[in-house]
Amino acid sequence: MTFAWGERTYVMGILNVTPDSFSGDGLLRQADVIAAAVAQAQAFAAAGADILDIGGQSTRPGSTPVPPEMEVARILPALKAIRQAVDLPISIDTYWAKVAEAALAAGANWVNDVWGLRMDPALPRLVAEAGCPVVLMHNRSQPRTAAEATRLGDFLPAYEYSDLLSDVRQELNTSIELALKSGIQPSQIIVDPGIGFGKTVAQNLQLINRLDQIKALGYPVLLGTSRKGFIGRILDLPATERVEGTLATVVIGIDRGADIVRVHDVAATVRAARLTDQLVR
Repeated sequence: MTFAWGERTYVMGILNVTPDSFSGDGLLRQADVIAAAVAQAQAFAAAGADILDIGGQSTRPGSTPVPPEMEVARILPALKAIRQAVDLPISIDTYWAKVAEAALAAGANWVNDVWGLRMDPALPRLVAEAGCPVVLMHNRSQPRTAAEATRLGDFLPAYEYSDLLSDVRQELNTSIELALKSGIQPSQIIVDPGIGFGKTVAQNLQLINRLDQIKALGYPVLLGTSRKGFIGRILDLPATERVEGTLATVVIGIDRGADIVRVHDVAATVRAARLTDQLVR
């Protein structure tokens, strides 16, 4: 699939092959995980999704990280079945080279790294050799383990912003430079401001409202706000009742320059994005 950045908004549907997703949609809770994953992927495709994003590890606050071997065991059977059933680009949501390598070999097309290539030093070279698109996300979350903190090393994030937009742009540029030095081509890079990852409610709102400053980095922008905690705090709603709040952020995000929106509620988002594109593009 060829992506014509700037012409329309692309919708990425989330498939969580986990037992503990914050949004309540973890597929490992299903009796037949593979059948449920295929059914969800097919429903997303029918609703108009452009990309599927499959992950085997929860990144919600307070979650316990799982080793890459467990990620592979979780995602590979579902990924292989989805690849046979649905003809859409598939993104693998991981920061481990071992997981990305197995997923790409099984038919995945993209890598979506919530740590912006900073957690696993083997991942940049793997992406460069694969020549696949890669999403570089900004992240100031607290490392969940001492091992994660050690792996981040010099990239260990500060927890006070001197200037939110300036700091996010600078840290995304660090990931971009790491990618380019590893042989990843500019055309492979997509950036994500990391809504909900080490930001307050007010900071999340500011990033969405000023997303044009992230777009000014010169790369396609992915916006991931779906069902996130800041929406729940503002509207006092559980994760499963945040679709309208999510759609509000999607509409504003598209107006400010988002190229891709990553969501749980694909059908509603596709409709909102199509109409918003008619208004602002």
